[in-house]
Amino acid sequence: MDEVFTTLSNIPVGEKAIVCNILAKGKIRDRFLDLGIIKGTVIEVLRKSPFGDPIAYLIKGAVIALRNDDAEKIIVNKS
Repeated sequence: MDEVFTTLSNIPVGEKAIVCNILAKGKIRDRFLDLGIIKGTVIEVLRKSPFGDPIAYLIKGAVIALRNDDAEKIIVNKS
């Protein structure tokens, strides 16, 4: 099976992906790390808000809402 790399914001609702890299710097990177968003973390897309931003994700048992601008800084593998 081929590996497909994309940003977290491109994963459809109901699907899962594995974090491969974080492109964010500074405080937002620290926030991601505090939330447990590190290489190898499995993230499931739960639902989008009515206007599509933010999106709710299931990360290590917690539901976290991220804006698309932030989710675009998380590179994931969807195989």
